[in-house]
Amino acid sequence: MRQPPVNRIAPDAIKAWKISAALAEGVIWLVTIALFVLAFIFEFSYWYGAGAALISMITTVLFVFVLPKVRWRRWRYEVFEQEIYIQHGILIVSRTLVPMIRVQHVDTKQGPILKKYNLASVEISTAATTHEIPALLEEDASELRDRISALARVDEDDV
Repeated sequence: MRQPPVNRIAPDAIKAWKISAALAEGVIWLVTIALFVLAFIFEFSYWYGAGAALISMITTVLFVFVLPKVRWRRWRYEVFEQEIYIQHGILIVSRTLVPMIRVQHVDTKQGPILKKYNLASVEISTAATTHEIPALLEEDASELRDRISALARVDEDDV
């Protein structure tokens, strides 16, 4: 069996993922608060709000504090001359090989949260799908994009 890829994504990915998860959880907490307000206004049971609060607490702990660290530990990648090897997943670990000859283009992308930590993601597009290596340092992401692009080029004489 093949060894796992050796390269890891940036450790600041954990912070960025925690912030993203906290924003999403904020919406869930707003719904929970709305249930309590509606229970007060329309005089129905507070148990719905209590159940939502319990679910909100569990999901907040899980998605904000636990999963980003586990996700970071599982994310690995490696670029060879003929292929790109990507491993990710928490319960189900997915190992993907992307042949260089199938790569159509490579992009880097950066949202406001990634920008705060000087991170960027690399997107590798093939005819079938898009693969992403998330949360690399900006310089590393640019170098990786350029390297994959150079390795994916095929001379017309070679075809």
